Amino acid sequence: MMIIAYLGAVIGAGFASGQEIMQFFLVYGEQGLKGTIMASVLFAGCGGMLIYTAHRSKASSYQKVLAYLFGRKTAGIIDILLAVFLFLGIGTMLSASGAIFYEHLYLPKALGIFLAFFLVILFLASGKKGLVFSYNLLVPVKLLLLLVITAYAAFFADTGQTEPAKAFLAPENYGLWAISSILYVAYNFSLAMVVLTEYQSLGTRRNAMTGAVWGGLVLGGLLILTYLALSRFMPQVINYQVPMLYIAGEVSLMTKHIYTMVLWVGILTTALANAYGFAQRFASFTGLSYSLCLFLCMSLALPVAFRSFSGLVAKVYPIFGILGLVIVSALLYKTGKDIARVLYYNIMQLMKGTKEV
Repeated sequence: MMIIAYLGAVIGAGFASGQEIMQFFLVYGEQGLKGTIMASVLFAGCGGMLIYTAHRSKASSYQKVLAYLFGRKTAGIIDILLAVFLFLGIGTMLSASGAIFYEHLYLPKALGIFLAFFLVILFLASGKKGLVFSYNLLVPVKLLLLLVITAYAAFFADTGQTEPAKAFLAPENYGLWAISSILYVAYNFSLAMVVLTEYQSLGTRRNAMTGAVWGGLVLGGLLILTYLALSRFMPQVINYQVPMLYIAGEVSLMTKHIYTMVLWVGILTTALANAYGFAQRFASFTGLSYSLCLFLCMSLALPVAFRSFSGLVAKVYPIFGILGLVIVSALLYKTGKDIARVLYYNIMQLMKGTKEV
């Protein structure tokens, strides 16, 4: 279940479209492959440490995790910022759903927005149970289709080139691939934290930590596959806002239609995570019922949803990345201190026992 939670939170519109992988990894050429491997390790490590921290602090919500990491005052500021970006994330995902319907299904943008609007409310009406049910239903389908199509594109699809693609971008700062990898993980982790914290209470610490680590590794495997698929179709993919849809179209028209649905499901699962996190926080803050807060936050996000999707991404996501970097840094520092303290205690006990003997 933890694997599903991790994959559902991170594999959203940006990941499934291929745009994130192109911006954070492919632009660094062959060095970008090292970045995907580094990101895989970081996703696995950060996921395991988050679950360790949540269980150690007996946290049942992401707000309690923040309080443990930062202290109450600083956690309150981080919580407010995170709530703002969760709300903006709802509007951004609704806008993305509208863009998919308009640009790729040739249907009204409003239809895509309101379909996602009603499905999010329907799935989340029962709270955490609804989040778990929707993820268990949607994520395996998304994962299976994404894995099959991406693997085929990475290893078997005809690129129309007689030699392997070597036309990578070569930016002057290509040596910054490691920093880009860290930023990518941080940028995705703030939303993943909201979902993983909710899931960790459904099992034992050991099972939850194992699931989070495996979820990070599977996520990393998909990241590497997507990088390989995109690199085979360089430099053509540079000209597309949704490069994976271009690649799917090169495989077959049916594959493109299927991948369009994969992309839309990715949008929906990200919207579910944003909406649940914000509604739960809004209900706790106002004292209103969760159901009412869910409806209010979805309704208030509609004006945002009718704005340009690309414009929202350009404004919202960079700040989301900075916030994620702060959270990941605090997580690494706090968990490192805890592990060092435990190791020191065990070593001292061992030395004490040796002296007594």
